[in-house]
Amino acid sequence: MASLAGLLQLKGHRVTGSDQAAYPPMSDLLRDLGILIAEPFSESNLEPAPDLIIVGNALSRGNVEVEAMLDRRLPFSSLARIIHEEFIAGHESLVVAGTHGKTTTTSMLAWIYEVAARNRPELAPSFLIGGVAENFGTSFHLREGRPFIIEGDEYDTAFFDKGPKFMHYFPDALILTHVEFDHADIYADLASVKTAFRRLVNLVPRRGRIVAFDGSDNVSECVSRALCRVERYGFREGSAWRLTEVRFENGVSRWSVLREGKEWAELSLPMAGEHNALNATAAAALAAGQGIAPEPIAEALATFRSVRRRLEVRAEIDGITIIDDFAHHPTAIRETLRALRSAYPGRALWVVLEPRSNTLRRNIFERELVESLSLAEHVVLAGVFHSEQIPEPERLHPENVVSALQKAGKDAALLQNADAIVTNLTSRLASGDVVAILSNGGFDGIYEKLPAALQGRSSSS
Repeated sequence: MASLAGLLQLKGHRVTGSDQAAYPPMSDLLRDLGILIAEPFSESNLEPAPDLIIVGNALSRGNVEVEAMLDRRLPFSSLARIIHEEFIAGHESLVVAGTHGKTTTTSMLAWIYEVAARNRPELAPSFLIGGVAENFGTSFHLREGRPFIIEGDEYDTAFFDKGPKFMHYFPDALILTHVEFDHADIYADLASVKTAFRRLVNLVPRRGRIVAFDGSDNVSECVSRALCRVERYGFREGSAWRLTEVRFENGVSRWSVLREGKEWAELSLPMAGEHNALNATAAAALAAGQGIAPEPIAEALATFRSVRRRLEVRAEIDGITIIDDFAHHPTAIRETLRALRSAYPGRALWVVLEPRSNTLRRNIFERELVESLSLAEHVVLAGVFHSEQIPEPERLHPENVVSALQKAGKDAALLQNADAIVTNLTSRLASGDVVAILSNGGFDGIYEKLPAALQGRSSSS
């Protein structure tokens, strides 16, 4: 929603907004753009009456502004519909979808096009990403080129349109990274998730292309009936885009890519994690298939600067490194921790997790969550965010996760809020420790509170 606000402002519209409690990085982005965000929600925020209200998918009936909007019959629409009508129509729609990795992969693809456009201006990309891409310093861009690159979210569109947002984007070319059960608040099971992705695949025209991960049976099932060309990427022999010799050296991942079994390019990326090499290869494959040469692709990936809140180093104090990551699902947590193991070998790894996403707040993946968190030596869980919103039989009980970790020999604790966690960690962290704070929200300011407390500890010692 913040990215769309910026795009609409670039198009000449006057944009305002409202939220219950905005938080960085998007609140910072909106402030820098001069876009006013009223907090909290209130009927008075709709005065004077706007020409159009765009309703985010986090809002439902009962919200004070939604009720006022309906009572007054003010015109309204959804994010996804406006994106299609105002920005995608008439452009080449390049969509990155999947349960994991889509924000980073979309950012990589946009940067590849940006680098390629230095010699081919027609490739200058417009884009909309669900995070702030560090190479651009923003989550959106509006350019004169034909490509429009967008992160295709499988979450529902709005309270009045329960289909996935990506069904509005009509891809000319599509990347499909992973398909797993997620968003347990709107999908009943894995079968319903796969149905949504199969419907997306069905929107790609015969002239289009799909670049799909080769290491997932769910992905294979979703692309099995595509009517366009499907190119698989990953580690399997016979895949159109095959990674080989992946290694991490001196802060850089390096690997070779075979295209249809033949040497195609040597790629590098200043990020750790096998999952990031896969994301980069997916972006490279789609760009190459759209006519971009290997040289600008390799240059772009070598200079890629990640996305805020994806393995982002927030502070380094007294030899303690604090990492911010958006991990919202046990699989994403596992890959984040594996990447940190690679990036910081031999250092003690702490994980601080806020169960905040609609999947993590439920007990459906309790066993998988324990397995993922077991990759760290020290684990601290916060209380479930707004646990009262989750029915008791479905609710995650973090004490069960902590107990299972302790039985496995891990140092694990449950501390209910950010302040308690900061107090506990400030007395326990030592030089050389790496702290990964995982949440898909603001986590009550812990990203600022913990560095401040460590800095105060250092000053007083």
